[in-house]
Amino acid sequence: MWTQGANDGQLITEWKRGDQSAGAELFRRYYAPILRFYRSKVGGQAPDLVQRCFLRCIEIRPRIREEDSFRCFVFGVARNVLLEHYRRARSNARVDFGEQTVEDLSPTPTSELAQEERSQLLLQALRRLPVDQQIVVELYYWEELNAREIAEIYEVPEPTIRTRLRRAKLRLEQELCGLASTPQIARQTLTSLDAWARRLRDQLDEPERP
Repeated sequence: MWTQGANDGQLITEWKRGDQSAGAELFRRYYAPILRFYRSKVGGQAPDLVQRCFLRCIEIRPRIREEDSFRCFVFGVARNVLLEHYRRARSNARVDFGEQTVEDLSPTPTSELAQEERSQLLLQALRRLPVDQQIVVELYYWEELNAREIAEIYEVPEPTIRTRLRRAKLRLEQELCGLASTPQIARQTLTSLDAWARRLRDQLDEPERP
């Protein structure tokens, strides 16, 4: 039986032994990050995808090892569920997530998700990145995962993720410059990208307004 203050590894151990409350605690810990992950990409459909993600985690629970990072595991599942969602929306037609963007696949308004001009600008720019680039950038800036952890999620070598991250940052800069109403706003957003990314993350964590 797990106790308050148990780390993720201890919760995984107890969950795999059949303690459903340990699994519930893991999902409680990661509900907000996974909801945020989906809100920037599918808007109001995010809660449904969170539920789908956690149900998938339950289905494949035997594959989780106690030494694994549950954070990496759950984001890996979240990514797979998102890609399946887009494929279904396209009637299972082939979708290239290295080329197609969230704007291509889910053109929902962004103004309701971010309040400040630069937050809206950053969210719009993120949604114009290829899906896999957007995910890499968000995992790095919002979830503060390092290249090794992101590589674990993508199941690729760490240098591959470092290359993808560099390319994604360059593409993000280009999109920000193209979207900004003035060069000054683009410069300010780029020079304080970490801060604006955190600010946007916090806004995505806020309850949806009626």
